[in-house]
Amino acid sequence: MLRRHVLAWAGAAPWLAGCGVAVTVADGPDAPSFEAPSHPFGLALVLAAGGPRGFAHVGVVRALAELDIRPDLIVGASVGALIGGAMAAGLPIERIEALAFDFDFYRLARWSPGSGLMMDGSRIAALVHESLGVRRFAELRVPLAVVATDQQALQPVVFNRGDLGWAVQASCAIPGRFAPVRVRGRDIVDADVASPLPVKAARALGARKVLAIDVAVHMDKPRPPGAERYLEGDRIKREQIDAEARLADLVLHPYFGYWVSLSREYRENTARAAYEQTIEKAALLRALTAA
Repeated sequence: MLRRHVLAWAGAAPWLAGCGVAVTVADGPDAPSFEAPSHPFGLALVLAAGGPRGFAHVGVVRALAELDIRPDLIVGASVGALIGGAMAAGLPIERIEALAFDFDFYRLARWSPGSGLMMDGSRIAALVHESLGVRRFAELRVPLAVVATDQQALQPVVFNRGDLGWAVQASCAIPGRFAPVRVRGRDIVDADVASPLPVKAARALGARKVLAIDVAVHMDKPRPPGAERYLEGDRIKREQIDAEARLADLVLHPYFGYWVSLSREYRENTARAAYEQTIEKAALLRALTAA
């Protein structure tokens, strides 16, 4: 089913709604696209969407490096695509941590002319190109699939060919905050809309084993004062994630509190908590890779 959606959107007629919004137009031979893999993969690492909560992925990546667990495929959604791209490019963990902890993410904010309050996300693509040292999926050391959402169809789309920066920018284009990326005539937005934990994509790409990293809210933990008003939204997101999480062989769900921030302290604490909780699962992780 997913593969059908992945392939069908590419030849569809352009979506004309919201034509007054100044979007990034990704067209031409380097426009992100999908190509069916020629062979299956052993272990796929799925990195979820989650905004600032995605700093947890950095701690997981460090733990996997220390445990010498190397995925054959990385599937990233939104912030997971950004960190997954760094991992797939072969950046050492120290460099990934420096990017995550030191980068001023407010530099990504630039108003998009004609788009009201939405921001132009082109600086996300530039960040990928400059910081990862690669421009195209084909230059990566580990196969990577970036998941996003077709805004018209509200279905996930998968990119694994073409310009990596454009693909990550589209996957991070939060509706109402960042302008979409128009890929081959379709408006593409944040993966979090249709597939925040894209395990189905990993399976569709031929992964025999799937390790998924869920960074969403823990529904079984006490909620801090003021969080009650987000309860229904958290429940809906939890149901959406669980529908795909059950298809994974192992899901790690680090806990690091409820509220989020872009402060360096928050980034480091979140990554540290995820690192420690991943190391605690070393036996399960080794059993997964040995199977």
